[in-house]
Amino acid sequence: MSPSLIGAIGVAVLFTLLLLRVPVWISLVLVGFFGNVLVNGWAAAFALAGTAPFDVASSYTLSVVPLFILMGEVASESRLSGELFKAARVILSGFRGGLAVATLVASALFGAVSGSSLANAATMTRMALPELRKAGYDDGLATGCIAAGGSTDILIPPSIILVIYAAIAELSVPKLLAAGLLPGLVLTLRPHYAPGRESFSLRERVAALREPWQFVALFVVTIGGIYAGVFSPTEAASIGAFGAILLGMLGRRMSWRDLVRAIESTVVVSGVLFVIVIGANLFSFFIVQTHLPDLLLDGARTFNLSGLQVMVLIILGYIVMGCFLEGIGMVLITVPVFQPIIMKYGYDPIWFAIIVVIMVEVGLIHPPVGMNLFVIQAQAPEVRITSIYRGIIPFLVAPLVLIVLLFAFPGLALWLPKILYG
Repeated sequence: MSPSLIGAIGVAVLFTLLLLRVPVWISLVLVGFFGNVLVNGWAAAFALAGTAPFDVASSYTLSVVPLFILMGEVASESRLSGELFKAARVILSGFRGGLAVATLVASALFGAVSGSSLANAATMTRMALPELRKAGYDDGLATGCIAAGGSTDILIPPSIILVIYAAIAELSVPKLLAAGLLPGLVLTLRPHYAPGRESFSLRERVAALREPWQFVALFVVTIGGIYAGVFSPTEAASIGAFGAILLGMLGRRMSWRDLVRAIESTVVVSGVLFVIVIGANLFSFFIVQTHLPDLLLDGARTFNLSGLQVMVLIILGYIVMGCFLEGIGMVLITVPVFQPIIMKYGYDPIWFAIIVVIMVEVGLIHPPVGMNLFVIQAQAPEVRITSIYRGIIPFLVAPLVLIVLLFAFPGLALWLPKILYG
């Protein structure tokens, strides 16, 4: 049996395990380990299995992940989301649908600090849904707005998924974070159709900025420091986590018990992510050894497929995978297979990373099993899931339009990294 055929069978087995609801990390470890056994033998497979956990745990690139997660957990415990929502609501009160826009803006800002789409969706459901209902929004539009806002954070720095993508694809973390900023801001400006407008005085608008400005300044310092080359991503994450703790404690927004709870959540979430990345390391090595990307590339050339046609097929594949895979799983499983192919067709890997992350966002919010939709329903069980499905459909247009814009204007993702890092 040829290595390429073993690789194809391995991918098929992996997706079968995932459809059977086997956890992503177990599926990756099983396929990666036994695939390497078939290709290289038991001794080489055990050697790789012994070094992969150390390589992941000691990776300087991945050291940023628990620090940014801690920063987000502290921001959540210190009730930053409520302050951001209140400020956005008051400042944008003069616009029709201002409360919907405020929800999107607050979600984007909180997501930029938290880095967790699911935590963002859960928090904003508790915070914004009651206010949206009071303002006359129906459940479909309200929950659709929250779900869409909760998914913008995977592009806006600090994005955990972009950091993990950089590690698995061996790309620059600062360049990926810079590439995600403009597309993330474009997604925050989604079209909305909403009732009424609120009225607040100029004094009330200025006062609304009093509470969250410190956290916004912290975000500007940490992420701006990365873009300016003052800090490495890990140094910026350290400053951000420490600054968030300091602001929470000094501002009496957070108790010692809240801090301990934030640290516990950080350890659990980070542990889960690192185990998945360890499994992805084994799987990625297996894919490389089987030369499966070369086989797929030869197949594409046999059928005379252009680069654009290959990209369309990849995008359609991500839409299908979003029905049963969570975001990080999609990235870790597919990037080792797809990235070599798109590079052979001349596409920039940084640009492709943004395309992939946008499609991961679509997977988080598209029916029938978008994870953000079920998080919202868990926080608001009185809302029918069919109403949530109906409400999210208009918001699915924006990321698909953004994909078209990125094909037409690649500079939307590549301009900022080029300006900052050459």
